[in-house]
Amino acid sequence: MTPPVSSQVPGADSLTLEAAVALAFRDSPGLRALDARAAALNAKPSQAGALPDPVVSLNAMNLPVNTFDFGQEPMTQLQVSISQSIPFPGKRKLRRTAAKYEARAGAAQAEEQRGALRGLVQSAWWQVFYLDRALEIVAQNQELMRDFIRIAEARYALGSGLQQDLLLAQLELSHLRNREVRLAGRRQSATSELNALLGRSSEYDVTLPRTPPNVRLPELPHKADLLHRAAESRNLLQVHRELLAAADTRLALAERDVYPDIRIAAGYSIRQGTDPLHGSRTDLVSIGLSVSIPLYHSSKQSKAIDERAHEHAQRTLTASNTLRAVEAEIGRSLADYESAREQVLLHEKAIIPQAQQTVASMLAGYQVEEVDFLNVLNGQLALYNAQIHYWEALSTAKRSLAHLAAAVGMETLYE
Repeated sequence: MTPPVSSQVPGADSLTLEAAVALAFRDSPGLRALDARAAALNAKPSQAGALPDPVVSLNAMNLPVNTFDFGQEPMTQLQVSISQSIPFPGKRKLRRTAAKYEARAGAAQAEEQRGALRGLVQSAWWQVFYLDRALEIVAQNQELMRDFIRIAEARYALGSGLQQDLLLAQLELSHLRNREVRLAGRRQSATSELNALLGRSSEYDVTLPRTPPNVRLPELPHKADLLHRAAESRNLLQVHRELLAAADTRLALAERDVYPDIRIAAGYSIRQGTDPLHGSRTDLVSIGLSVSIPLYHSSKQSKAIDERAHEHAQRTLTASNTLRAVEAEIGRSLADYESAREQVLLHEKAIIPQAQQTVASMLAGYQVEEVDFLNVLNGQLALYNAQIHYWEALSTAKRSLAHLAAAVGMETLYE
């Protein structure tokens, strides 16, 4: 059976799990920064594939410095020209393709951060929820221990009780107060972490519902199935695939950079004055073609190819290492989840019902003086610890499930 919790309807100001995730998505500065970076990268492909801007020139040519008269010399002319650089065929496409891969990597990285943030928020939320339940159980047991103290005092006053029973109850009440202080400190730390994930001040008050969104702990597929899903769904792996494709394209571009670019130009020259033989001087038209020469290939283009080849190798190794890290992350989270799930089921079906029966039996025996006070106290402590351990195990299982979902690249796993 599930330990009793309050059925109080959470107030409007309580922070549900879904609301916490929504707030994090809306207000997280880190996530907004990655979204902005992805938008910036998405604007690059069209730039990378565009032709260089044409150049328009206005030149006064062969102007005599003694008179600055445009009609004095036949070579003097006012020229308007335009030139356009054209990369070797294929270069623009490769630049555009590499930029597209990098833009897709940027978008995948933003989605990866969104998934990781969801898992972290869910984990932090469940940690605070567990600490709330633990503090609630400690408070309930403090009240129960005060009742024990009153009973022990009354029996001692009547001469039917022992002073040691009273001292034991008072000692355990002090232990409970000490545990409450430690749990309260942990809750303050956990709420600070949750507030940081939500993009707000650590001093912000956090109130959670008193009932969990659900206590379902599904059976999960085998690790191999989860790894297969991660290979298809995990955005982090997609980031490295896109970056590897971009590195491959950059290498192809470096190899093509050994081929020359060309520049074409056309100009119109206006001449003034007259020629004794031909009358008015004729305007002139100029057409030019220039080609870049990779004269320093060994120290420039060849080194660029080496650079891109090493970058490609680095991307390949990084992608492989990331895949191994994802596999380890899935294995670790899956093991944590299965262990915590077994603990939840054990406490729910065996330990807590047995502890409740034990306490009821000992209380009945104590009332007729067949059981001493120490056994009653130990039985109650066993029940109290079992209830706290149940919520701790449930929180651990839910947190592991959130981490596992993020590792696989899914919002939820069979919940």
